[in-house]
Amino acid sequence: MKIFYLTLLLLAFVETSLSNENVNDVLPSSIIGEAGPLQGMMVDYYSSDDLTEGYLSMPKGSGPYPSVILIHEWNGLTLRVKETADSFAKEGYIALAVDLYSGRIGQNRDENMQLVQETLGQPNIIIDNLNAAVQMLKARSDSNGKVATIGWCYGGGVAVSFALGGDDHDGTAIFYGKLVNDPEQLKHVEHNFYGTFARNDRGIPVAEVERFAETLDAVGIKNDIHIYDEVNHGFWLHVDRDPKINTSPAIDAWKRLKSFLKINLST
Repeated sequence: MKIFYLTLLLLAFVETSLSNENVNDVLPSSIIGEAGPLQGMMVDYYSSDDLTEGYLSMPKGSGPYPSVILIHEWNGLTLRVKETADSFAKEGYIALAVDLYSGRIGQNRDENMQLVQETLGQPNIIIDNLNAAVQMLKARSDSNGKVATIGWCYGGGVAVSFALGGDDHDGTAIFYGKLVNDPEQLKHVEHNFYGTFARNDRGIPVAEVERFAETLDAVGIKNDIHIYDEVNHGFWLHVDRDPKINTSPAIDAWKRLKSFLKINLST
């Protein structure tokens, strides 16, 4: 009889452990193409440009909550980025998806490149835009005052630039964005970095990512930088493009990101 009850307890423990593991392995519905209707709203956060509106998504409850600023890809503040803001809100973050293109969204490669070149040619406007986002989030009564940026592609490179020249914030998370490897620039950053990269990304060589991590280490900045094999540029925000290859590394990157945010944005 004792053996029987011990067996039941063991089975229950295994079942609970597997259940918890499965919960942790669930990707945000937004990045697998299964998001529902949008839950947030468009907001004015940058008074210097009447055409700029961000997308704000809120957790349920009264807070206080940490905040994340989502910086879009090269085509602009698309539905996918707004849906991803909703996913972060479900994780307990005030999520503001900013707009760096004054309401415009590129429809093809040429339009995307034109928007990228135009905005990167005016870096002070980008910094002002993101500073306004930080200030708005920190001023909220339901905020705990901690803010991190999360950027993809174009947005990843912008997040690095903002870490170097923007208002004080508490973390930078980069998904395959343009990097800076100058220790004289990076040594002034006072927060930690997260980075997810793809070995098959022709735009960001592995050697450059490795130099970035080495430079962060050299100047004493804690970081979690990882290069995933087999996947390509854009694999995390668009898992549904090739779920067979993208799902497993995307799950690992998601776990790492949640851990990074929890450590750096907790009060």
